[in-house]
Amino acid sequence: MGFPEINSAVFFGSITMVTWGIWVVLGNAASESIDPRTAAAISYLVAAPFALGLILFSDASLSITVRGGLLAGAAGLFTGIGLISMYVGLSGGSTTIVSTIGAMYFVVAAIIGMVVLGDEVTLTRLTGISFAVIGVVLVTQ
Repeated sequence: MGFPEINSAVFFGSITMVTWGIWVVLGNAASESIDPRTAAAISYLVAAPFALGLILFSDASLSITVRGGLLAGAAGLFTGIGLISMYVGLSGGSTTIVSTIGAMYFVVAAIIGMVVLGDEVTLTRLTGISFAVIGVVLVTQ
């Protein structure tokens, strides 16, 4: 009997979920030990060479278009703002609250996808977003 095939989105989404959960807990501990902005910078100084190494030792394309480069750079800017905001939030607040509210980024992305990018708006998606918001409200109480 072989292993069942796993959808790659589910597989990598699961890795993201676990590693980001661990990242928040470690980031919280770091933010309690040193300045949260310094902790955020150290995190990225470790992450950047890891990502670059992955490019160099995989079959990733090194071809960059102007549009793709600008979009990736803008994404990095927002990632940096969110990262520093999370570390500062963790230094003065509860890991449960900061991480739960921060994890709502998918709701922001879903709304942008539906409003700006033309993704289909369905009752199921709107219900899911509503449940996510209710869940955050319950966890932060």
